[in-house]
Amino acid sequence: MDWGMQNRLGRLIQPDGHCFFLPIDHGYFQGPTSKLEKPGETIKPLIPYADGLFVTRGVLRSCVDPRNCPPIILRVSGGTSIIGKDLAHEAITTSVQEALRLNVAAVGMSIFVGSDYEHDSLLNLAKLVDEGQSYGLPVMAVTAVGKELEKRDARYLSLCCRIAAELGANIVKTYWCENFDRVVNGCPVPVVMAGGPKCETEREVFEFVYDGMQKGAIGLNLGRNVWQHPHPVAMMKALRAIIHEKASAKGAEEIFQEEKKEKKG
Repeated sequence: MDWGMQNRLGRLIQPDGHCFFLPIDHGYFQGPTSKLEKPGETIKPLIPYADGLFVTRGVLRSCVDPRNCPPIILRVSGGTSIIGKDLAHEAITTSVQEALRLNVAAVGMSIFVGSDYEHDSLLNLAKLVDEGQSYGLPVMAVTAVGKELEKRDARYLSLCCRIAAELGANIVKTYWCENFDRVVNGCPVPVVMAGGPKCETEREVFEFVYDGMQKGAIGLNLGRNVWQHPHPVAMMKALRAIIHEKASAKGAEEIFQEEKKEKKG
């Protein structure tokens, strides 16, 4: 692996081999998502606890302070919306040259395995990897499922992750599921967990994150369960304890409750 590639990955993956990324790219297909109407204000108190920020170039330029931000993973796929015909009909929207101009640590894009646009998204990934390799720029593949949430099982996600790795992705972001070790064990590159829909309780979030870390994930890429939460900083600190301090779900919940109390006090 070239020096530049190692250097960029080293910005994102911490010395303990783990990472906690904060995604705020939802607006590229959802518009002004609840709590992300003003992304700069939402992320300001959370930035100190994030190892990386997953964001589009528009929000990066307009809402993120270049003098005070974690390493950037740039969302470079899009072209569809939540009210459109098919979320899977994405294309590459941002060039590698633009990513380099923005001094990002990596680029990320979605793949839609099993959709009508599977072929297009996988070829987009392959081409992005080719370009990324030319410039020492890591690529994170996101195993998106569009509106078909029922596909989030180990068999499907292990297929998606392995294909992404085979096409050259350096990191794969995928959903946590039952038997998550099957997903991780079948993927020869690092796996980070996506959050998916909001959980009913904080403990549910801590449980699935802890389980995923125990089963081989290197970290987390979690957005809505953090910045849509009434106590986002407490959630960040608690989750960070699981990722970087080997805290249990119970330990994370204790940290969350303590941080929540301190804020009220």
